[in-house]
Amino acid sequence: MRAVSAAHHDASFRPVDHYENFPVASWLCPPRLKAPIAAIYWFARTADDIADEGDATAEARLADLAAYRADLHAALSGARESGRWPRVFEPLARAVRAFALPAQPLSDLLSAFEQDVEKTRDAEGYASREELLDYCRRSANPIGRLLLHLYGMGDARSLAQSDAICTALQLINFWQDASRDLPRGRFYIPAHEQLPALVAWARETMMRGAPLVHTVPGRAGWELRFVVQGGLRILDKIEAMDYATATSRPRLRAWDAPILLWRAWSM
Repeated sequence: MRAVSAAHHDASFRPVDHYENFPVASWLCPPRLKAPIAAIYWFARTADDIADEGDATAEARLADLAAYRADLHAALSGARESGRWPRVFEPLARAVRAFALPAQPLSDLLSAFEQDVEKTRDAEGYASREELLDYCRRSANPIGRLLLHLYGMGDARSLAQSDAICTALQLINFWQDASRDLPRGRFYIPAHEQLPALVAWARETMMRGAPLVHTVPGRAGWELRFVVQGGLRILDKIEAMDYATATSRPRLRAWDAPILLWRAWSM
């Protein structure tokens, strides 16, 4: 998981621009969905910070995540939360009431954050692609499923395509951020795997989900085009640097914008 600033007890409001597993949350968002999308974002953002930020012990992080999970259950059931994270759970509770948000994706996210703490504590990596996919199923795919729920899209094909896009985004983050993750004791590249093959796998996964851009309605469909193309562009950059992400992190630059615009339009 990724984090920017510590938020063990509260969430500071700032633009939705740095939680990499959150595909659709910009100014293109329809006005009526801004509040629930922001509520989902801050739920995930704050849990991510609990798992990653600061110098707390693994045991303290897991205890905080357990308290956070208890507050999630309270928000879902209409009970009173602990009050530790009011700027997270009060908006989330409103979104649950107004949009009947499903419980399982929210719970799955917390499971992934807990796993992050445990893996880092134990200096464990991921033994196989299958183990990584199980992690992505809980760390990334729930975001897409929650967003589709808000758009009233729950058919099997759309869910599968959303899962593919979100999984690809998570995998791309892993390959992109090796220079950051490895020094922090986070090992996402499975043993006996080579980065060229993993990059190809992420690209294939993204392309499997890409047709979703044609069914997500309105402006969100256009934003999703840029999300897909942004991920693919990062893979281009990884290939261009001969896969040396253990020493340097590729990123999108201003001069990538025309390329992304053309590719998004061409979809």
